[in-house]
Amino acid sequence: MKAGARGDGTSRGKRLGTAGGSGGSPIARGHAVALVTVLIWAVTFVSTKVLLEHFAPVEILFFRFVMGFLALVALRPRRLSVRGFAEERWFIAAGATGVMLYYLLENIALTFVTASIVGVVVAAAPLFTGLLSAAVFKERLHAPFFFGFLVAMAGVCLVSFGGAEALPADAGARAGLGEVVVGVALALAAAATWAVYSLVSKKISTFGYDSVLATRRTFAWGLALMVPTLPLLGFSPDWPALLLPQSWANLAFLGLGASALCFVTWNVAVRELGPVRTSLYIYLVPALTVMASAVVLGDSLTPPVLVGVLLTVAGLFLSERGK
Repeated sequence: MKAGARGDGTSRGKRLGTAGGSGGSPIARGHAVALVTVLIWAVTFVSTKVLLEHFAPVEILFFRFVMGFLALVALRPRRLSVRGFAEERWFIAAGATGVMLYYLLENIALTFVTASIVGVVVAAAPLFTGLLSAAVFKERLHAPFFFGFLVAMAGVCLVSFGGAEALPADAGARAGLGEVVVGVALALAAAATWAVYSLVSKKISTFGYDSVLATRRTFAWGLALMVPTLPLLGFSPDWPALLLPQSWANLAFLGLGASALCFVTWNVAVRELGPVRTSLYIYLVPALTVMASAVVLGDSLTPPVLVGVLLTVAGLFLSERGK
C-alpha cells in the first residue's frame, strides 16, 4: 500500500493492511485476524435471529451499519479523498452489494428459516466468487472446483429439506417446505451478492487506501443507498424495544464487532495471506453457526441438516483445490 501525503491515513493504513514486519509475524497475524473474523461472523446469524423478535430485517440492517459507521468515524476521524468518480463508483458498488443487498437478503432469509440453515447456505459464497471470477477475469477453473460445487449444492439441498424439521414448533403456518425453500433461495442470492462484493473489494484494494477509511466509505454509501428505501421496506422500529438490554447488546455486537471490526480485519487478512488462503476460513462458518444456534436458540440438529453441513463444507474444500 502506498503512503500518501493527502491526509487520508494511508501511511497508518500501511501498518494495518499490509504484510509488513519480518519473519512469520505477518502470516501469524493474518491467520489470527481471519479466525477471529469468522468466529464473530458465525454468531451474527444467531444474534440477528434474536433481534428479529422485535425488529424487521431492514431495521436491524440500518441500526447495525449506523453503529459501525460511527465507530469507524471515531476510530479514523479524517476524510478520505478519492481520485474522481472512476474510483468512487467502486465504493458505490461495494456499499450496494456488501452492505445493503447482502445483509438485507440474509436478514430476510432468517425470517423463513433457522440461523443454522442460513449460515450453511451463505457459506457457498466462495463458489459463486470462483464462477464470477472465471467469467469476468477469465480465471481457469479445474475439475475439482466443479465437483466440489456439486457436492456443496447437494449439501445445501439436504439442509433445505431438513430445515422443515428444524423449524421451531411455534413457526406456525410458515413451517412448510415451501417457506424453507424461499429462505434458502434468499440465502443463495445473498451468497451470490457477496461474490460480486468480493470482486469489487478486490478492485478497491488496488487503490492503496487505508483499510479503515475504505471500509468507512463503503459503509457510508451503503447507508446512503439504504435510506431512500426505508419507507418502502417497512421501516417502523419498535423504539421502546431499543431500550432493552438484549437489543442493545446484539446491535452493538453486530455494529461494532461484526461490521466495523470484521470488515477491516477481513481486509487485513486478505492482504497478509492472500484471498485464496483467507477464503478457507469461510468454511468454518457453517459448523460454527450450527453449533452456536443449537446452544443459544435451541435449533434442532436433525440428521439431514448435519449431513448437509458436512457435504457443504467438503464441497467448498474440493472447490478451492480446483481454483
